[in-house]
Amino acid sequence: MKIYKRKTTIYTLILSTMLLATACSSTQEPASNTTPSPSSSPSPTATPATTSVASPTASPSAAPTASPVPSSSTSASTVTKQVKDMFELAKSGKVSGIPFAANTGLIDDVEKSWGKADKTESAGSGIYATYAKKNAVIGYNKGSQIIDIRSNDSKLHTLTLSQIEQALGNPTDTKVNGDDTIYIYKASHEFQLKFIIPKSTGKVDHISVFDTVHSINNMAG
Repeated sequence: MKIYKRKTTIYTLILSTMLLATACSSTQEPASNTTPSPSSSPSPTATPATTSVASPTASPSAAPTASPVPSSSTSASTVTKQVKDMFELAKSGKVSGIPFAANTGLIDDVEKSWGKADKTESAGSGIYATYAKKNAVIGYNKGSQIIDIRSNDSKLHTLTLSQIEQALGNPTDTKVNGDDTIYIYKASHEFQLKFIIPKSTGKVDHISVFDTVHSINNMAG
């Protein structure tokens, strides 16, 4: 009987140990179940991060597309005004940036102000004095009267025929001299405004304000 009681006691201890082990494992399971719950929290935070980054990138990309449109229209109106201003000055025999006028000015006035020309040569209906540093050529007749003022300022070199025609319409006359095509506009009964455009560039090389009256009448003798 004592042996039986000992066995019963041993079995009871073993059973108690097993029950305690089971209880311990069951208490640890919720801990493992709770671990996934913090891991789920980063996933919602990732979603706002993506949306907040994406939204700023869209707004700057849209801004530059609008800027080139006004700039092109502004430059077109500026060029038109530039050409029209040339035409207005030509009505009184003048060219922008040159303080002398055809008809009323003399080559003596030019030499007093600018000194002797870099070179002087006869061409067409006059004598032409070149002032390279002034981007100017002054034509005068035998009476020393200025009959032609030419400018090859670098600002002119971007002008095209289409821009000129947009501002002034079709030219009054057109002539060809070698590689150059000369587009002539009648500024007044006396003066012509000429745009000289080489075929090689398609852009203005120089302009001329030409006195059609005194280039003929005062050349005799």
